[in-house]
Amino acid sequence: MNRSIASGVFSVVSTKVVVLVVTAVSMPLLYRFLGASGFGDYSFLMSVFAIYMIFVSSGITDGVRKFLAEDRTAANWSEHVVGFYFRLAAILAVGGAVLLLIAAQSGIVSSVFGDGLSIYFYALTLLVITAQFRDYARKTLMGFGLERYSEPLKVLDKVGFVVVSIPLVYFGAGVLGALAGHLFASILVAAVGLALVNRRIPLSCVFSKPTSDFPRREMFTFNSMSIVLVFLLMSLYHIDIVMLQQFRDSASVGNYRAALTLAEFLWFVPIALQTVYVHSTSELWSQNRHRKITELASRTTRYTFLVTAIMAVGLAALADVAVPVYFGAEAKPAIEPLLLLLPGALGFALARPILAISQGNGTLRYPVAATGIAAVINVILNAVLIPRYGMSGAAVATSIGYGSMFAFHCVSARVIGFDPLADARLGRGAIAAILAGIPIVSLASVITNQWLALAIVPPVGFLVFVAFAIFVGALDSAEPFEILSIFPDPIGSRANEIYERLEARTNDQSSRSWIQTLLLAAGIALFASGIALGILGPEI
Repeated sequence: MNRSIASGVFSVVSTKVVVLVVTAVSMPLLYRFLGASGFGDYSFLMSVFAIYMIFVSSGITDGVRKFLAEDRTAANWSEHVVGFYFRLAAILAVGGAVLLLIAAQSGIVSSVFGDGLSIYFYALTLLVITAQFRDYARKTLMGFGLERYSEPLKVLDKVGFVVVSIPLVYFGAGVLGALAGHLFASILVAAVGLALVNRRIPLSCVFSKPTSDFPRREMFTFNSMSIVLVFLLMSLYHIDIVMLQQFRDSASVGNYRAALTLAEFLWFVPIALQTVYVHSTSELWSQNRHRKITELASRTTRYTFLVTAIMAVGLAALADVAVPVYFGAEAKPAIEPLLLLLPGALGFALARPILAISQGNGTLRYPVAATGIAAVINVILNAVLIPRYGMSGAAVATSIGYGSMFAFHCVSARVIGFDPLADARLGRGAIAAILAGIPIVSLASVITNQWLALAIVPPVGFLVFVAFAIFVGALDSAEPFEILSIFPDPIGSRANEIYERLEARTNDQSSRSWIQTLLLAAGIALFASGIALGILGPEI
């Protein structure tokens, strides 16, 4: 993996881990303090807001990071890009806020969503403006390749939200308290982010006029296609919650959102790759390095499948334990939709980096078509299944919609000019997941103490899976250390030494046979242990 891309991925993944931890702490607190119904109302509002913001900000954020990353030879290119998108962001933010305010005051919101939710839309009106500049600042920094600045801002956003919202909700502010947390955090991040942008490019460029050959038409075309693409993606994320709110009570929405929260934990690595690859692969596309892009895409697909598959197996094995421990006994209805969502979450995880690499090409009609087909399938199935089956119907529909993304985007990628399955080894990865799943599920069923199960099963399961993955050839023996070598020292340097030694050994046939024999023995032992635990577990 190219080290510049790898460092960007590491910066984003590190942030994702921190945000994941903060989210893992804050979400169950919000669920408990708001209750299932209040959490359902909050989740519904955030889904509506996310869909609305597509038309306000998606073309801005995708465009600024793509065109800054291209670093064209035109005079003052970066200054003109920053200024152009800042002006556009301001116009759209003010326009979006005014439209939302008119909708709230005129009674449109009350007639569509009910009187109980209309008051919250006044808070969302302010959030439109602050969220716009928060996202603009972060994506501008990413366009400059400054993930070391943009990613800590995401942590600041999450921490700022938690610090304000959790106390307010705890002391009775309800959903408004949670929205106040978002408002405070977005103001803070926007201020810090714009100050960092100003250090790189003075924001006085907002008032400078670009030359006549500045590609405004190209940018507007990319923006419009990005809006369509993001809208389709957001429909996959949020349409199930919006539709469920119309057919079921807020408690069902809250429990379904709890299931989604756990399923979405599978995505933190794919999201990090998607975030970096949009602008990192733009340079590769501009150089017509199709073979390099295929190599990068297929290896990423393989790693994404392996990481996400083992997480899905572990989460499925521990679902009965994790849901009530994490959200409380009130959230037990979330267990069934969680299990139904996991297969689709795995497929969506695989699709995300492929989509990002396709976006880097700049030709969006094929990714838009692929996403559009999946989105239509998702909407139709949700409309058919939610009225009859409620949460479970939403989970099945969304899982199929998510899973279809992978198939459609593989087709789209080949049309564009790269093959994400060239070295994906999905069959071997699936075999490794099945073999590792037996001892993992057995171990989870044997350990009766909930906290002990959560502490033991994930690390043991991960090691078992890595052993099987290497044995069946889903991973080369040196690859885990190659991945670790991109980490900061001393981990990176030490892992690189081990990687070089293993590479030398595996080039020797006798050493390779010895490693395979050892892994075979370990695999048979783990497989037999899993079967034994499954049979004897209830008697131990």
